[in-house]
Amino acid sequence: MRQRLTAVTLAALVALPAVAPAQTVAEAQAFMDRAEKQLLELNVEGARADWVRSTYIIYDTEILGALGNERLIAATAKLATESTRFDKLPLPPELARKMKLLKLQLTLATPSAKAESAEATQIAAKMEGMYGTGKYCQAGGKCLDLDQITNIMRTSRNPAELLDVWNGWRTISPPMRPLYRRFVALSNKGARELGFADTGAMWRSKYDMPPDEFSRELDRLWQQVRPLYLSLHAYVRSRLREKYGAGAVPANGPIPAHLLGNPWAQTWDNIYDLVAPPHADPGYDLTKILIDRKTDYLAMVRYGERFFGSLGFAPLPPTFWERSMLVKPRDREVVCHASAWDVDTKDDLRLKMCIEVNAEDFITIHHELGHNFYQRAYNKQPFLFRDSANDGFHEAIGDTIALSITPEYLVKIGLLAHPSPESADLGLLMKRALEKVAFLPFGLLIDQWRWKVFSGEIQPEEYNKAWWALRLKYQGIAPPEARTEAEFDPGAKYHVPANVPYTRYFLADILQFQFHRALSRTAGCTGPLYRCSIYANQEAGKRLNNMLEMGASKPWPDALYALTGERQMDATAILDYFAPLKTWLDEQNKGKPVGW
Repeated sequence: MRQRLTAVTLAALVALPAVAPAQTVAEAQAFMDRAEKQLLELNVEGARADWVRSTYIIYDTEILGALGNERLIAATAKLATESTRFDKLPLPPELARKMKLLKLQLTLATPSAKAESAEATQIAAKMEGMYGTGKYCQAGGKCLDLDQITNIMRTSRNPAELLDVWNGWRTISPPMRPLYRRFVALSNKGARELGFADTGAMWRSKYDMPPDEFSRELDRLWQQVRPLYLSLHAYVRSRLREKYGAGAVPANGPIPAHLLGNPWAQTWDNIYDLVAPPHADPGYDLTKILIDRKTDYLAMVRYGERFFGSLGFAPLPPTFWERSMLVKPRDREVVCHASAWDVDTKDDLRLKMCIEVNAEDFITIHHELGHNFYQRAYNKQPFLFRDSANDGFHEAIGDTIALSITPEYLVKIGLLAHPSPESADLGLLMKRALEKVAFLPFGLLIDQWRWKVFSGEIQPEEYNKAWWALRLKYQGIAPPEARTEAEFDPGAKYHVPANVPYTRYFLADILQFQFHRALSRTAGCTGPLYRCSIYANQEAGKRLNNMLEMGASKPWPDALYALTGERQMDATAILDYFAPLKTWLDEQNKGKPVGW
């Protein structure tokens, strides 16, 4: 999803040049009115340039996108500096929060020197463009893009073929390595000019709590879910060992990354057929159902839109259908990575996606539309409040909806004749765990790596070594072959060259189950949590919308309370959801090593 650039804090500005203090609240309000108007205009201008850059990748659109970002960053930094003159002035609560959020707008703080600022934004645009146009050209001359590589890794069970495309995708990123090294230096310089130790410290300052407290919160949440992940990892490893042999998969070590059905081994649901519990066939294949019904890309999106309609939300605006990119164009390079856009932060909502008719994209569409409906729900807020309570909330909303894609939901929308039997529950839970539980450590480690890079704990000479050390520590995953510092494997993941913070996805993986548990209770669901769907429940829709409309107007614990009645993020909901599977996994793992 595209979000406004984030992260500058009040404490960060102490090193900036002194600004004459303000005298009146009226003066502060006038400043804020001007700031919000200017930032709105620049965000819309930048969003339109970014849209063209992402959907029409050529040299000129990269430059235009970089210029738009450069103007926005410079204006935001200038306004954040100006706002310090109101720091000691008692302000009404809403105005005080806006002043705080103004100082939390940047993800990339470029240096104040114009040449270095331009260089930083140009490098950012260039790296994202390199990723979007990346292809692996095989020895025979056939070139594969990421969609093709993803499909091979999803369907192939030939280890040699999997190894070839796994290595092949990583040929796109070594040229990014010197660019990324320079980008880190420039980004850190900009962050330090704002008073931060580095860019990582800047990012961690945006969660309504001190950065160190936030780091401890992540550790607490990870420790809550780690036992569930370890059980899943041990079981999957033993089944892959049965499939590929003892020479390919160790009995008690890390799992080779190319065997998990995904270019980054971030989710494992594509290897469900290899690890499915016995007698757990749900009795249907959603991909086959969609194809047999001749479902096209527009119908795929309409299913998602109707889900929100069933909760009481208005349909998407006509411009959504006119301006979205829903299939990959034949005549140009584009960034296919799915994302939801609110171009004018009001009602110009768009989806950018290269839709394939399959179950994975069916779920992704529900997720991305969650962003769009969130964006529209808070569009009546003042500009600085037109955002999610924290960035994890934005990602969690769409996934919360996706958790309601149950067999019962598929029956209600006519894709199934009857729900799968209870005997299939373990299979349904396994498939979802391969997506959700498997993702948790990956969602955590991306920014663990970047924060250490930004702080200097990881030096450029050890980018790849440190990357795989963290993947081993958190995921129990290892590269299928030795990797060297000639490679730049982090750059083969979109969010690194695109400079998109990733901790939001870990938080979203926790929050979505907490949201789902609360909304399911509101909907009156008394069955197992994994069988609950809030589809067509207006009361759940109302509770959801009340939270969405808050935007960023209140600290995230207030928004969490509005939806769940709780003020602390809590991973026990994910444990509740997968409890039957955890019991079964532990039975299967008896006598076998757990961990690596």
